[in-house]
Amino acid sequence: MGKEIKFSLMYRDMWQSSGKYMPRVDQLERVAPAIIDMGCFDRVETNGGGFEQINLLFGENPNIANRRWTQPFNDVGIQTHMLERALNGIRMSPVPADVRKLMFKVKKLQGTDIARSFCGLNDPRNLENSIKFAKEGGMISQASLCLTVSEVHTVEYYTNLAEQLIAMGADEICVKDMAGIGRPVTIGKIIKNIKTAHPDVVVQYHSHAGPGFSMASILEAAKAGVDYVDAGMDPLSWGTGHADILAVQAMLKDAGFVVKDIDMKAYMQVRSLTQEFIDDFLGYYINPKNRNMNSLLIGPGLPGGMMGSLMADLDNNLKSLNKWLTKRNKQTLTQDDLLVKLFDEVKYIWPKLGCPPLVTPFSQYVKNLALMNVVQLIKGRERWSMIADNIWDMILGRSGKLPGELDAEIVELAKANGKEFYTGVPQDLYPDDLDVYRKEMDENGWDYGQDDEELLELAMHPEQYRAYKSGKAKADFEADLAAKKAAKKAQPEKVAAPVDYQPKSMVIDVNGEKFNVGVTYGDIVVASANNNGNGSNGNSNNGAADNAAAAAPVADNGSVASEVLAPLEGKFMLTKDTSETPLKVGDVVKEGDLVCYIESMKTYNAIVAEKDGKVVGIMKANGDSVEEDDVLVQLA
Repeated sequence: MGKEIKFSLMYRDMWQSSGKYMPRVDQLERVAPAIIDMGCFDRVETNGGGFEQINLLFGENPNIANRRWTQPFNDVGIQTHMLERALNGIRMSPVPADVRKLMFKVKKLQGTDIARSFCGLNDPRNLENSIKFAKEGGMISQASLCLTVSEVHTVEYYTNLAEQLIAMGADEICVKDMAGIGRPVTIGKIIKNIKTAHPDVVVQYHSHAGPGFSMASILEAAKAGVDYVDAGMDPLSWGTGHADILAVQAMLKDAGFVVKDIDMKAYMQVRSLTQEFIDDFLGYYINPKNRNMNSLLIGPGLPGGMMGSLMADLDNNLKSLNKWLTKRNKQTLTQDDLLVKLFDEVKYIWPKLGCPPLVTPFSQYVKNLALMNVVQLIKGRERWSMIADNIWDMILGRSGKLPGELDAEIVELAKANGKEFYTGVPQDLYPDDLDVYRKEMDENGWDYGQDDEELLELAMHPEQYRAYKSGKAKADFEADLAAKKAAKKAQPEKVAAPVDYQPKSMVIDVNGEKFNVGVTYGDIVVASANNNGNGSNGNSNNGAADNAAAAAPVADNGSVASEVLAPLEGKFMLTKDTSETPLKVGDVVKEGDLVCYIESMKTYNAIVAEKDGKVVGIMKANGDSVEEDDVLVQLA
């Protein structure tokens, strides 16, 4: 009889790999019994990663959601597992050690059995605390090897990394092929080396379907001795998601492995419920292209878990960029145009940045930097002219040691910007701060929650938790969803468009000087001079921004010498953490001084003053959405 292979359903990751949001807790409770009835899963991924943050974004308490979602699986002995990002916990930025330690204690008490911990740089120093804190909290510690393909990331590299993590006390190893670009034979060699040296250590294989390797990789992993295989299921399998459990089970059964049967009636019920959740509201945040497999992903190596949010971000960037191009009478881009430019830029900059495995948050950092480069180059500016603080932290070693060497160009760029490289333990840069959040909760009269779980949420996701408590998160989500529904309803029925052979632009020679002009046919609508194309007062943020602008103090003499403009779209933030003092009216700033941030694509972009001056107006409220060229701060 062949070796038994067990399965884990990636129900959380299925959603994150497809779009932006997760199902509500009432929906999760409805689907849990049917997942159990399928009878083929020994494990289910229930939470972690962006799960708690997403709950907060649409105004739902993630602690209640976790307890109610994990309970049915706990009751029948199916193990639950979460995804956590080592130094970054379950958010995008580094987390103090005391907050990390509390997280494992809370998640175990909420019903999560296994902590799948990964460091996006594969730095064992970042994983050491995860292993230690998980075991102290009563969880099974599953440490991950983040796979990617480069001259640095060899079979020997991953075999040695696994040895270090097991020596640190990891109970299990996850071979995490987050982009699905790991080559099948190489994956088999890595797993075989681990199982040969440590036959009693459980190894779990995780892959994404997008580039097309996943089924072959799963078969090689099974032949090499893997114990658990992650899988997804229709309607969220394949594409940027995972191989479907039906195909995986049939393939392994045919290959002689022992696998559990699948109750097809229950499978169809889970499938139906998942589709119902998509139709309810989640589908508004799923780009249809994420359902496609695309071997172009082999080149840039971007992970499936990021592609869901990438397509949403790309839509916003494309609108902003095309608006800029249209104003200057330049040819606009399609989403495919921008996507190909982005993939090419990722391939170009990735080795220059030391080959960080493209997994959260470093996949976002590399992608964001590539996208900023593309946008700046299109606008005739220089590459590397917009680098967010989080990305600098990665470059400088503040997030961990990069696997490869930085290109000399990047080293010189850092020196030119007055940046200092760091070689110490990253956790030492982020001191304990639970007491800061205890004080805030006490001042607001907020309950710490069962097992201090509400305290954890505030400390882990400060801005999102405050927005949740105030009701702003729920209101913003409902407004956004209503707008998406209205936009879809307003869309005309698609009909085949006639072929248009009329030119859209032409070059006109006037006395030997050439002019590139756009050509418009039919009626031309010209915005009034005081409109600026952004509504009656030229402000792109409508009511909220109008109020912020109207309420912004001005200098006694009313003079404004200069303005700080938004270089990109995103959310206006005065600070990025509690250690910073927010700018206020009356402050004097020098050229190059930090005045605020724009949070865009999960990174904080520092905005600096281009001239000396005194702050006479802060034109946006904290958390307001801004578009490129919006006025952020006025200086006298």
